[in-house]
Amino acid sequence: MPIIVIAMGYIAAVGYASLETQLPVQISWTFALLSAITYLFYAVDKRAAQNSKQRTPENVLHWLSVLGGWPGALIAQQQFRHKTRKTSFRVVFYLTVIVNVAAVSYLALGGHEFWLWIGK
Repeated sequence: MPIIVIAMGYIAAVGYASLETQLPVQISWTFALLSAITYLFYAVDKRAAQNSKQRTPENVLHWLSVLGGWPGALIAQQQFRHKTRKTSFRVVFYLTVIVNVAAVSYLALGGHEFWLWIGK
């Protein structure tokens, strides 16, 4: 499945969840904005890497991802072929994705209902 479909699908799913659950609609807009910002951070970091300039710290990229920018990061990683080889970075990146998806699910399902859903 193409990466852009996964990334945009997640943002769309968060938007849909905000219409159907207790999830505030502002979260879907925030994720779209954070994804665009994160994409730009990856683009700037890739350019800096190519030109031996000061790089964006990895923890900044990870924080942007965990806060909701991971769809933009995923697209940028594939488009720029950036941060795709370093295993330690990829492991932490995918952990940020899991944390973000879990947090959104928790909020969308009203907190306590999330744990009932997990237990099914």
